[in-house]
Amino acid sequence: MTSPSPPAWSKTVVRASGLVNYQISVKGSNLFKLEVRLLDAENKVVANGTGTQGQLKVPGVSLWWPYLMHERPAYLYSLEIRGKGFDWPLLVKDFNLLRWLGANAFRTSHYPYAEEVMQMCDRYGIVVIDECPGVGLALPQFFNNVSLHHHMQVMEEVVRRDKNHPAVVMWSVANEPASHLESAGYYLKMVIAHTKSLDPSRPVTFVSNSNYAADKGAPYVDVICLNSYYSWYHDYGHLELIQLQLATQFENWYKKYQKPIIQSEYGAETIAGFHQDPPLMFTEEYQKSLLEQYHLGLDQKRRKYVVGELIWNFADFMTEQSPTRVLGNKKGIFTRQRQPKSAAFLLRERYWKIANETRYPHSVAKSQCLENSLFT
Repeated sequence: MTSPSPPAWSKTVVRASGLVNYQISVKGSNLFKLEVRLLDAENKVVANGTGTQGQLKVPGVSLWWPYLMHERPAYLYSLEIRGKGFDWPLLVKDFNLLRWLGANAFRTSHYPYAEEVMQMCDRYGIVVIDECPGVGLALPQFFNNVSLHHHMQVMEEVVRRDKNHPAVVMWSVANEPASHLESAGYYLKMVIAHTKSLDPSRPVTFVSNSNYAADKGAPYVDVICLNSYYSWYHDYGHLELIQLQLATQFENWYKKYQKPIIQSEYGAETIAGFHQDPPLMFTEEYQKSLLEQYHLGLDQKRRKYVVGELIWNFADFMTEQSPTRVLGNKKGIFTRQRQPKSAAFLLRERYWKIANETRYPHSVAKSQCLENSLFT
């Protein structure tokens, strides 16, 4: 076991000691002597113990802390980032773009990402909502005992693999299930309870796109995550409706469940280089204007009970062919080649402003990265 040293930018939070609980299974003979040693990044022993179960105490520990995040209030702001496939150069590029944006979090949508991605999150201070591949649960027949048993097994695998990553702050058991169904209520209740039993230390959620009054799974989550695409999948072009629709959404959900809320998806398809004034759908101006309207609505609630905002999506990605996709999903603020659309600069200004509001007095709430841009 190793205890990584914090990067140079990380916030140092000094406590009297850090605690590491361990449990080791040994097969075969009971005639053995077991010694446990905890090493830091320089392979120095910082704690040791004996036996198959116990607790290691690390004195004067420097605890991991998220990138740019203040203790009170903590707020997640970022994008959904690519996880399918793995290659180091692209991964390093994406994480550097996250830091350029001032983003501090993402959700592994809609499946666990490579272990190397999780290690990069630990190193860069990026907070993770760790999601299992529970996507496409859209029909009543999917909520059966066979699926339930398998779903619980999958959560065991996810928690077992990722529970020791400090970057992981929450488990998500599904994305957009048909949570309005009666059978889904019991199903989600059991999966969430099982996940909590595996790791009582972290909140558990699933991502909903159901109506607040009909959602059967929301009573069992710790944090409500909502996907909504106002002025995109309906009310086409009516950007003036977003603030009212978003406020109504938040107020209805919070009034019924009294739980913190994350806007886990929002956005618009944008083809890089398409421009139109006044803004029309698929242009860069429309994506930017839509995000601005969302941000006005989010700002009304984020100092109350909205605790995060995650845009869909970080970068464009390929999908199967359909009349609704133009060479893939174009909701990214970066192209597939990682070139910025206009919205990338809007988000960069917003994220650094939020970060600086909590780190410094409001009089200097200005992006520290507006100079020396990667793209100017």
